[in-house]
Amino acid sequence: MEPKDCCAGGLRLDPAVREDARRRLLSVRGHVEGVLRMLAEDSVYCVDVLKQLKAVHGALDKVGVLVLRSHLTRHVVTAHERGDEARIVSELLEILKYR
Repeated sequence: MEPKDCCAGGLRLDPAVREDARRRLLSVRGHVEGVLRMLAEDSVYCVDVLKQLKAVHGALDKVGVLVLRSHLTRHVVTAHERGDEARIVSELLEILKYR
């Protein structure tokens, strides 16, 4: 696969952001595993589970904001210079469908 065919013409996630997101997701995974352990207990209280699920959701949202901020500052603002505004706008509209 040629670089132009990969990763939106060579655009890549900033390495520092990628590592920060990876670390955060490892923490989320640990949190989800904790929720799974809670659910294995017969005495688990539904509100306690809901609170933990809300915390997981918030942590995932923070990762999403981190990656989105990087994309906006590194790729969207420079789209005109590269001449790929239409593609960048199309990508953003696609991901916004899932938010």
